[in-house]
Amino acid sequence: MPPRGVKKGTKRARQYEHIKESQREQGASESRAEEIAARTVNKERARSGESRTRSRTSTNDMSPSRRGGQRSGTDRPKGRTRDQLYNEAKKLGIEGRSSMNKAELEQAVDRRK
Repeated sequence: MPPRGVKKGTKRARQYEHIKESQREQGASESRAEEIAARTVNKERARSGESRTRSRTSTNDMSPSRRGGQRSGTDRPKGRTRDQLYNEAKKLGIEGRSSMNKAELEQAVDRRK
């Protein structure tokens, strides 16, 4: 069932079903597939001005279709976002982390581990 505000038979409803089906084929559970599809559709709606409210990350971040799973918990190197690296640095007690960029955070966290 598409997210609230998406009418049956619209482009967004078809997009939701397509993403959900694709996630199921990739091995995601039914509930996880629905969650990913709903989040993607809601983000696209926010980016195109179709929703009443929108968060800053929905409008300023990379579009989900362009990102293509870059941040999906894979084991490849550099898969962590800057925020994830920052939180790891915070747990490790790394000083100066707030002024570091992603590459610097990555180096500092990897050195500390």
